[in-house]
Amino acid sequence: MQALQEKKRYTYADYANRGDDIRYELIDGVIYMMTPPPTRIHQAISGELYYQLRHFLSGKPCEVYAAPFCVRLNPDSDDDTVLEPDLLVVCDKSKLGDAGVNGAPDMIVEILSPSTARRDRVLKFNKYLHAGVREYWIVDPGDKTVSVHILKGGSYVTSAYTDADTIPVHVLDGCTINMKDIFEVIK
Repeated sequence: MQALQEKKRYTYADYANRGDDIRYELIDGVIYMMTPPPTRIHQAISGELYYQLRHFLSGKPCEVYAAPFCVRLNPDSDDDTVLEPDLLVVCDKSKLGDAGVNGAPDMIVEILSPSTARRDRVLKFNKYLHAGVREYWIVDPGDKTVSVHILKGGSYVTSAYTDADTIPVHVLDGCTINMKDIFEVIK
């Protein structure tokens, strides 16, 4: 992603009315063009995670969505941050709108790529923390690891997992993800 610097500060209204098919994210009023498109490995991991979460959620009140699906983290204040996480889970259906989610989802998953790794680990990490995202996963296909961040007392408590682990999804009681199945798709 690269920052576009035509204007000093953008809002959701600018984002929604941009009039093109190029994918962007808006972080603290700065627009970032999303390039390049996700790789085959990224899409395979995203698809398998989506499949497992969707299967678990069948018949339950929470819903899982895959990118592109926008998340307006602060729609009631500055409305200057709109992200497109790879996957997200929403349990409060009042947050759902036709264009995406208004407020913090319960869970977000970002799958790292070389062009987004720093932003996912630092900038988005802090945005999700401050917005109140209860569970944030960062999946690293390169070293087959997952960092799981659970919101407790206003901070994230982090656990690290490998491709040999089964990870509990804390916001979905009884849900576990076998990482061997997830990373097996990238062979």
